[in-house]
Amino acid sequence: MLIAEPEVLDVVRTHARAGVTVLDSTGAPAQTGLADEASTAVAVPALRDWANLVMEAARGGKRVVRAVTGDPGLDTYAAEEMLACAAQGIGFEVVPGIAAAVGVPAYAGVPLRDAEGTDVRFVDARTASDRCWTEVGASDCTVVVSTTLDSVAAAAGELVAAGRKPDTPLSVTVAGTTTRQKTWSATLGTIAQTFKQAKVLPSPEGNRPVIAVVGERSATAQRDQLSWFESKPLFGWRVLVPRTKEQAASLSDQLRSYGAVPHEVPTIAVEPPRTPQQMERAVKGLVTGRYEWIAFTSVNAVKAVREKFEEYGLDARAFAGIKVAAVGEQTANALIAFGVKPDLVPSGEQSAAGLLEDWPPYDPVFDPIDRVFLPRADIATETLVAGLIELGWEVDDVTAYRTVRASPPPAETREAIKGGGFDAVLFTSSSTVRNLVGIAGKPHNVTVIACIGPATAKTAEEHGLRVDVMAPEPSVTKLAAALADFGARRRLAAIEAGDPVTRPSERRPGARRRRAAP
Repeated sequence: MLIAEPEVLDVVRTHARAGVTVLDSTGAPAQTGLADEASTAVAVPALRDWANLVMEAARGGKRVVRAVTGDPGLDTYAAEEMLACAAQGIGFEVVPGIAAAVGVPAYAGVPLRDAEGTDVRFVDARTASDRCWTEVGASDCTVVVSTTLDSVAAAAGELVAAGRKPDTPLSVTVAGTTTRQKTWSATLGTIAQTFKQAKVLPSPEGNRPVIAVVGERSATAQRDQLSWFESKPLFGWRVLVPRTKEQAASLSDQLRSYGAVPHEVPTIAVEPPRTPQQMERAVKGLVTGRYEWIAFTSVNAVKAVREKFEEYGLDARAFAGIKVAAVGEQTANALIAFGVKPDLVPSGEQSAAGLLEDWPPYDPVFDPIDRVFLPRADIATETLVAGLIELGWEVDDVTAYRTVRASPPPAETREAIKGGGFDAVLFTSSSTVRNLVGIAGKPHNVTVIACIGPATAKTAEEHGLRVDVMAPEPSVTKLAAALADFGARRRLAAIEAGDPVTRPSERRPGARRRRAAP
């Protein structure tokens, strides 16, 4: 199938469970995300025998997914591999995909046909004969050419020599369907000059594959209206997400929907409490009816209680008769995944203060038990504890886990953070600010800083950072949306000023000079 955004890969991801995913050596980076934690991704060397590798894994009892770029029916080796499997009695299925010659124009905003039923011809410039060029050049059909970046001008010349007018519209897309996608609009007669002016060529990456579409469907005015992918508000932005990987997943998915490339960097490591006895007594108290309420202030608190439940052979049914509160949407989602629907989630600010705003006071008539179990990190939660006591509740404030600063990220990531290699960074708490700066250094001043709320923004400013974006509400969903709004306004301002749309990281000194061809 056409390897593109991770969302496109759901069918293959399903088949990859607990198996081996065999990738093309030229496959897109998204391919490596096909396999889950129980699956192994194997990149096939260019000269390796694909069929033998596939059968070797299958004979070992693994469920194998062979991911190809484009459609399996057009892949050079897919038929050979299927025949080899059939000869060995190994069952297989084929998941039809989308050929790059069709999928890439769709992502570039270039429809291949219109209501009049325009004829479409597909040409592989590497193998096209003189007769092929003559036939497509003499017609007025839409021509989709598979070629390389440094061969586009030659292909355009072939079409002009065969009879196409030099002013025929042409679009050229490189890295199609990925967040590195770039499309140029020109004509058959001007494409060489367009590449020269944009400093695309000459380039050591001139052999990169491209899809060129020749015909009126590629007209600049029309493509500007239909370019849905490259016009996403955060298209191509590298966004740093300094959270634990488990907590960052949903945020990263939302960022991808805006066209961004999230890079997750753990800043906090979670460890068990040094003295687990208090937590053990509290969990047993849940079962024996000691508590009226349990309040979860983080996803990690849910995880800590869940692990204790599993250790004791318990499940979500142990919460029967106990009211459950969650400090915000992320914590509530973690509870729902555990099988528990929270009774109380703040209707306003998603914080300890917001939770207290909605928390009912203790009423001895209606509340048979006056005690609340508060599993938390080793960092104190005075605000919530004091507020609950003021409402008449007794609180068992229990350390369920410890948060420690994570190990520094790889040197390449640290250099990108300090050198302006990231376009934006999202801070979801004051601790993520302190820990990121502590383990990786301060983000470059061209990097857009987005904070979840005033307290986090204040911490960022105390560390010398300029805060550009703040969520209207303390929610990771609202934070990502606020960054997308910022990106959309920035993009619109550039277009209205007649300037090229660039990413923040391209503003740093020498960024354009060092950047390879798109």
